Amino acid sequence: MSLLIGLVNGFAGALLYLAAFLFVLSVVVFIHELGHFLVARWCGVKVQTFSIGFGKEVFGFYDRHGTRWRLSWIPLGGYVKFIDDENAASVPSADAQSQMSDEERRGAFHAKPLWARAAVVAAGPIANFLLAIVIFAGMFMFYGQVKMEPRVGKVIANTPAAVAGFKAGDLVRSINGRKVDDFSQLQQIVSTSPGRILTFVVERKGVLQTLDVKPVFREQNDRIAGRHQRPVIGIQASVRTAKITHEAVGPLTAVGLGVDRTATIITQTLSYIGDVFTLRQKPDQVGGLLRIADASGKVAQLGPEYVIQFIAFISVSVGLINLFPIPLLDGGHLMFYAFEAVRGRPLSDRSQEIGFRIGFALVIALMVFATWNDRGVVARWLDLNNPGKSIEKPLGNQ
Repeated sequence: MSLLIGLVNGFAGALLYLAAFLFVLSVVVFIHELGHFLVARWCGVKVQTFSIGFGKEVFGFYDRHGTRWRLSWIPLGGYVKFIDDENAASVPSADAQSQMSDEERRGAFHAKPLWARAAVVAAGPIANFLLAIVIFAGMFMFYGQVKMEPRVGKVIANTPAAVAGFKAGDLVRSINGRKVDDFSQLQQIVSTSPGRILTFVVERKGVLQTLDVKPVFREQNDRIAGRHQRPVIGIQASVRTAKITHEAVGPLTAVGLGVDRTATIITQTLSYIGDVFTLRQKPDQVGGLLRIADASGKVAQLGPEYVIQFIAFISVSVGLINLFPIPLLDGGHLMFYAFEAVRGRPLSDRSQEIGFRIGFALVIALMVFATWNDRGVVARWLDLNNPGKSIEKPLGNQ
């Protein structure tokens, strides 16, 4: 009987993870492609297909402009296809262009001016960033802004903070000359500064003191991100004694905070990528669809508001990744357009074909690497005998 109950619970849990993953991914992909679609229509480009998913169509319909809106069997992405595209990656089709009438050619994407093509391509990532800003702004308006003063509650022994001379009760005033008034702000600075010396100004019994500390990597294991390396200095927030403020937020302030939160995620991501290339950090945080699915299921168990926030985080990531200068991605197309602007003419078809092949190889390599990093997720899914093995890190551990 216990085995049957376990199987039923496991099946229900799997369905929750799958549903949450597909919901998160579909929303992010839809908004991304909608950005391309709306700007394309605004620029007079004829859109042939708007698809959520790849492969064979499950169902679809035509709108009054002749665009086929479709849902496809493999819901792991999406695309907008123009009338002169050879494929979903917006590679130009010479055959389609040669067979077009003058009227059709006026609606061809690749016949549009450079600025129009660049605007259409950039609109997808921009739409992802706008979605994140709207979500974060809505959250701030609904819940307000909560701040916890950056007061040290505990200094962990044998850590950089202990060596530097931090004491319980210290109130952090600034880091590297930047004013700090929230513990989450302190966490953000530390997490993006591995191997760099940080100069803290702390207030201790009414006296300001300067402490220099260098974050080091420690393994963290939390409910959402799982096991990973993270820069820390070895302090925990003073949860019981720290002053916590809750402020109502108006619409304009909420939008500003939403922009700031989105920019922070972008900055942290770019900082991490830079640290990986300079060997300051390990690339173990590079995850793929399996890790997104795992995190989607976990946030779904916490509640709808966590799912909405997770959509914002994934939307920023998708928008940023698509801006990387890799052919096949939006950033690759923008790179080609930059060359065209400098040269005064497009790259040759042969050069673009070589670029797309290199881009395809890079994307596949990145997917394989991300999937390899996700093997820990699969191990947790298969660990049926220890479903509660994961532990959460203490609140405010830095």
